[in-house]
Amino acid sequence: MQKKDCFYLGKIVRKYSFKGELVIKLDTDEPDLYANLDAVFIDLGKNFIPFFISSSLLQKGNQLRVQFEEVQSEEDADALLKRDVYLPLAFLPKLTGNKFYFHEVIGFVLKDVNFGVVGKIIAINDATAQALFVVEVNGKEILIPMIDDFIKKVDRKNKIILVDTPPGLIEMNL
Repeated sequence: MQKKDCFYLGKIVRKYSFKGELVIKLDTDEPDLYANLDAVFIDLGKNFIPFFISSSLLQKGNQLRVQFEEVQSEEDADALLKRDVYLPLAFLPKLTGNKFYFHEVIGFVLKDVNFGVVGKIIAINDATAQALFVVEVNGKEILIPMIDDFIKKVDRKNKIILVDTPPGLIEMNL
């Protein structure tokens, strides 16, 4: 399994017991969807290794306590602390309408109602308070806020996101 075939589910944040239980902080708005997993992939440097789950319990909203079949001691659990956890893309529920996954729209064309074609979405910056489209325009990167009110249509068939940004926002970035 390669990273490009997976999505980030969360991070192993702490140990729970002396029997090797671990807590995964899920990076999702719908943790219930992942409460009964059979297995996950853990990023161990250059390899994604499958770990099979013998038991799990959703707690504190977005924290999943898990017991992996292969992890039976504190020492085993220590080796997995702070590791990223992934699932295959096939596990993602399909979204419709103007909702989308960040990885899904990379490569889409961003088009503004008034400005016209802005450029190609090359990344999503979600390290800021407001997620941003990173758009390539004539070899230059510009940032457009991903505000629900701005997004008018997600056309998956033609790979276009239509936005209606405030006047001057795009020109200011250029």
